[in-house]
Amino acid sequence: MPELSRYRWTIPILAQLARTDGSRFVPLAVALGLSRDALRQTLDALIDLGLVTPNPGYGHPTRPEYILTEDGRHVAPSCAKLVRHVQEYGLDPVAYKKWSLPTVAALSRPRRYGELRREVGATPRAMILVLKDLVVADVVERRVHDEFPPRTSYRLTRLGRSLRTRVMRIEGALEDIALDLAGVRRREVDRQTRKRAHKAEMRSKQQA
Repeated sequence: MPELSRYRWTIPILAQLARTDGSRFVPLAVALGLSRDALRQTLDALIDLGLVTPNPGYGHPTRPEYILTEDGRHVAPSCAKLVRHVQEYGLDPVAYKKWSLPTVAALSRPRRYGELRREVGATPRAMILVLKDLVVADVVERRVHDEFPPRTSYRLTRLGRSLRTRVMRIEGALEDIALDLAGVRRREVDRQTRKRAHKAEMRSKQQA
């Protein structure tokens, strides 16, 4: 999830490309209501992640300029479901901030502040701000326990749990891609190893 939450618009862009089966640059910016610079920066990040690619057949007026890759098509439907849920509950102002979704994902159970911050990897200030936003949005509940010294913990509300379900579907899709990539790389390493072994065997026979 950190890969997608780094930029504010990654998930909405993937969802929009899934809905429209690709898009040209300007209509995509208009549909999402973001600046050209923000769109260009986020598209570059998604291209680097291997989820979006410039359309090699672009040029005809009706053809999209940007399309989802095979990996992108695997992830984008889950992004679309998350976007619909966020819109339904008015969570747009908070959901796509950098640390919001990683925090929701980390709250599989109630956690104390320090434990949660270590899990998410945010700075102290960023963690305080995101928790404040999520509490105000009724996604996270802050509890102060009657102990000495006082102990504070955070847990998801009912709305937060429903949001986390959709976040984890995206996590699952990203893990599927990572496993596929790992398998491809492993097979390539094996192929190269066999190729080198074969060459060494041939040289040995020639020298004999």
